[in-house]
Amino acid sequence: MNVQFIRAAVRMALLSSALSGLAACASAQSEAPRPTVKQVEDTQAASTPVTPPAAPAAAARPSSTVSELQSLIQNRQVSELRTAYNGTYGASLLFKPDDLTYYVALFQQKDFWRVLKTTSDKQAEATYRAFTAQSAELAEVDIKRIKLQAEYAHAEKLLASRSAELSTLQADRTLRMQQEEQVAARQEQSRQEATALADQQKDVRQQLRDLQRQIDALQAQQAQVQTNAPPPKRK
Repeated sequence: MNVQFIRAAVRMALLSSALSGLAACASAQSEAPRPTVKQVEDTQAASTPVTPPAAPAAAARPSSTVSELQSLIQNRQVSELRTAYNGTYGASLLFKPDDLTYYVALFQQKDFWRVLKTTSDKQAEATYRAFTAQSAELAEVDIKRIKLQAEYAHAEKLLASRSAELSTLQADRTLRMQQEEQVAARQEQSRQEATALADQQKDVRQQLRDLQRQIDALQAQQAQVQTNAPPPKRK
C-alpha cells in the first residue's frame, strides 16, 4: 500500500511538472516577437523624425471693462452722451440702451485709461464730473506746455522778423554811407574841377584883355597912320 501511495505521488509530481512546462511555453510564445513585416514597419517608423506635440493654445486674455467698452464702440452698441476734452485728456459718458448701462471713461489721446460700468445714472453723472475734473487737472501740464510752445514759436518768429528788419536797416545804412562817400568824392572832384576851370577862365580873361589891348593899340596906330598920310594928288 505504501508503494502504491508513492507511485501516485510521483505521478502527481510528473503531471504538475508537465503542466508547468506547458504554461511556460505558452507564456514564451505570447512574449515572442511579432512577424517580420511588423518589425520592418517599426524600423521605418523609428527612422522617421518624431514630431513634437503641439504647444497648448495661449490662454485667452481676461476680459476687462475697457475691452468691453471698446468692443461696444466698434459695434456701435453705445451712444455718446457727453465728452469733455482737456488737452490730450478727456472724459466721456456713454450709454448702452438695450440694458440701460452707463460707461464712464477717462482717456488720453483716444486711449481709455479708466472705465466705470454702472446702471445708476446718478453714479454715472458723478463719475463723469469727477473724471472731467481729473482730466482738467492732468491736462494742466500739457496745456501749459502748449501755451509755452506757442509763445516760444511766436518769439522765434518775432526774433526772425526783428533780425530781418535789423539786417535791412544795416544794409540801408551801409548803402547810405557808400552813397554819401560817393557823393562827397564827386563833390570834391567837382570842386577841384571848378577851381581848375576858374583858374583857367582867369587866365583866358587875362589873355583876352592882353589881346584886346594889343588890338586896341594896333587899331590906334593904324588910325594915326591914316590921319597923317598926305591926300592923294589929282590928275
